[in-house]
Amino acid sequence: MRVLARLATLLAAALLTAPGSAGTRLKDIVDIEGVRDNQLLGYGVVVGVNGTGDSLRNCAFTRQSLESLMERLGVNTRNSTLNTQNAAAVMVTANLPPFSTNGSRIDVTVSAMCDSESLEGGQLIATPLLGADGQVYAVAQGSVAVGAFTAGGDSGSSLTRNIPTSGRIPSGALIERELPFDLAGQTQLRLALRNPDFTTATRVAGAINAYVGVNAAQASDPATVRLQRPPAFRDMAALISEIELLQIEPDQPARIVINETTGVIVMGDNVRVSTVAIAQGNLTISVQETPAVSQPNAFGSGDTVVVPQTDVTVAEDMADLAVLPGGVPLRDLVNGLNALGVSPRDMISILQALKASGALQAEIELM
Repeated sequence: MRVLARLATLLAAALLTAPGSAGTRLKDIVDIEGVRDNQLLGYGVVVGVNGTGDSLRNCAFTRQSLESLMERLGVNTRNSTLNTQNAAAVMVTANLPPFSTNGSRIDVTVSAMCDSESLEGGQLIATPLLGADGQVYAVAQGSVAVGAFTAGGDSGSSLTRNIPTSGRIPSGALIERELPFDLAGQTQLRLALRNPDFTTATRVAGAINAYVGVNAAQASDPATVRLQRPPAFRDMAALISEIELLQIEPDQPARIVINETTGVIVMGDNVRVSTVAIAQGNLTISVQETPAVSQPNAFGSGDTVVVPQTDVTVAEDMADLAVLPGGVPLRDLVNGLNALGVSPRDMISILQALKASGALQAEIELM
């Protein structure tokens, strides 16, 4: 907790003392319609693991997959009893980048489905990867790289580092089908703001129109800017390559994000507080048990017993009311709260109390 509090203090100091930014590029705050990844999914079998694969008695789909695989290779195992733990059924996932061409490669992630203990040393058999439309867009195969390990002894004790049942295959999938999208031939498209805001959308449209010299962009809602290709540009790709470097100053709502589990607090620059008085004090109750021995006389009767002695003390920190003037910027708000000497958890309670009293002009979001 002390490390997190120190990190939050240093980060706040760096942000508050940093010079004003020169703006943010459009390419860093908007997404272009049609330029997106597509998720791929496949079911496969990893072989070659050293006795850490699925137990075929508990994993019927692994046994059926092995039987079907061997039949395709000309080996009949239907009436035999398979007893191997060197194979594991896995789910294979990948992201198909936009404008990927046939023959290019992408990374894949492999995750165990049944009771396999580790995929370390395994080899993924050729696995078709399907899109949401059911079409095969890539085929994955290769050695699984697992950045984890597990070790155990005969006594039952074991040690596991990271997740040994999940791994990656760098450049493990070969793209077999392209997703056609003629970006250059588009006459109009939409720009989607990653953080929707009316002011930011208007500024994006204004910056584009000022650059191209015509009303080519229009903010249709807080999250969308419609872009029309002017006649002066030969294609949409050329237009995007120029306007994506334009810089604007994004606006943001007054918001405070609080993670009560870790005690992390993040406040936006637009957070304001009305004039308010705050007092913060701590009540500490200490209970100390001191055992004492009660022993009878040498010639008396009785038993030796332990008699507990309890000492209870109460300490309460006295705190004066601290006044925060109204309309202060974020710098003064943070300095005022730090002047109270509060911990991150106490600061969370103070911010929630300020919001409940109506003195805090910001939205509080709990993670």
